[in-house]
Amino acid sequence: MATRNVTLSPSVKAEITGNTIKISGPKGELKRDFRYPWVVMSVSEGEVIISTESTKKLIVAMVGTITAHIANMCKGVENGFEYHMKVVYNHFPIQLKLIGNELEIHNFLGEKKSRFAKIEPGVSAKVGNEEIVLFGINKELVGLSAANIEHATKIRNRDPRVFQDGIYIIKRE
Repeated sequence: MATRNVTLSPSVKAEITGNTIKISGPKGELKRDFRYPWVVMSVSEGEVIISTESTKKLIVAMVGTITAHIANMCKGVENGFEYHMKVVYNHFPIQLKLIGNELEIHNFLGEKKSRFAKIEPGVSAKVGNEEIVLFGINKELVGLSAANIEHATKIRNRDPRVFQDGIYIIKRE
């Protein structure tokens, strides 16, 4: 039997309906479905309790995984998540333009065609000359948006030790 607890701060509220948990706080609201057999979630006295009666290693590990997801949801609705990315170039200056939910990366390695990276819904981006700041309440979407930007500036068919241009994550908060 394994049991884990996530303590809720006074400004965060949790509500469980079936397998769906809804966490709400000052920054917003997140909802997620955790459908996994033999894992039970409940809310009592300012904490979320995740437990299982099973002793199987895989199910006990899933209790820890769900606990981490719920803790991230609580942190997100209370403080939010912020990723800082640095624009690195050697010879050709990279130009960035935010168009709706896409980031246009122009003049990467002197290429004529622009590259595009998707910014996920629910994530806000602030684009400067040398830095991009992504922020939102869902850690997975903020991280996915940062990964999309890094992937869009991946260098192919060149030596990565020489061509180190790109946009890289430098700080996570």
